[in-house]
Amino acid sequence: MSKKNKSDKHGFVYSTDPNFKFEAEDSGAPAQTAAPAQQKLRVWLETKQRGGKPATVITGFSGLDEDLEELGKKLKTHCGTGGSVKDGEVIIQGDQRDKVLAWLLKQGYTGTKKAGG
Repeated sequence: MSKKNKSDKHGFVYSTDPNFKFEAEDSGAPAQTAAPAQQKLRVWLETKQRGGKPATVITGFSGLDEDLEELGKKLKTHCGTGGSVKDGEVIIQGDQRDKVLAWLLKQGYTGTKKAGG
């Protein structure tokens, strides 16, 4: 596949103009990660679309994807469970809300626990 014209999320795929240069839009992601005290994270339990199995979801992180991946890795290690980082969310297997919130507060993050379902 040619690297000349890259598609975007708005549906642009191809141009017949040989001099066309596609200008990618800014993704809106911050250039750097905010300090933990400035992060307002939300923690809740989710069971929908998971075959009835509970998962703890952490959202509200503003910063680089690499830093979010690192946060997810640290949380998974602390809880001793699996999980993933997708679409700006950290997903931890099982009901780990209390552990996650305690760890986040200890690290200096501002967090709230929300009733979920």
